[in-house]
Amino acid sequence: MLPTDTELIRAIRAGCNASLAKLYDRYSGLVYTLALKLLKDSTDAEDLAQEVFLSLWRRNTYDPTRGSLSSYLTTLTRSRAIDRLRQRTSRHKIRDRWFRDMSSPYLPTPFESASMEERRECVCRALDRLPPNQRRVLEMSYYEGRSQTEIAELLNAPLGTVKSWARRGLLNLRDALTEIMGDIET
Repeated sequence: MLPTDTELIRAIRAGCNASLAKLYDRYSGLVYTLALKLLKDSTDAEDLAQEVFLSLWRRNTYDPTRGSLSSYLTTLTRSRAIDRLRQRTSRHKIRDRWFRDMSSPYLPTPFESASMEERRECVCRALDRLPPNQRRVLEMSYYEGRSQTEIAELLNAPLGTVKSWARRGLLNLRDALTEIMGDIET
């Protein structure tokens, strides 16, 4: 007799990785098909399916009293796919704006170029003064375009902690820039 989903979830919580493999065999087709339908890209769908099952294994927030495992996995897959589509849209907007700005005929003067380079160096020095967790969150957010939810997952940290690091990082960055800019002016 095949074990039920609830039995397999209990086994996963007890540390039995073979139970995750059984659930994967049972539901990976469902998760992948839904991800492919929403994302329209097989590579993204494969990545999302892996992410969903990894989340089931690491976080294991499924509660059998609230519904079936297939419903839970479908909901999780759908919400993660929507997050990816939103991220994809915002990245396209940023990229399109960058291309539009770069294709404009405006060329900065040598003075403007030197000023921009000086500001870039100031920001880099200010970032170097931040604690590593604050610096990493700001870099992932501004340079990689990641959301705080994505950063929390990648760093395996609670979302509230990531938000605190970002807020403190911005405040510390402002203070460091104020100090650096004051040093330059004097």
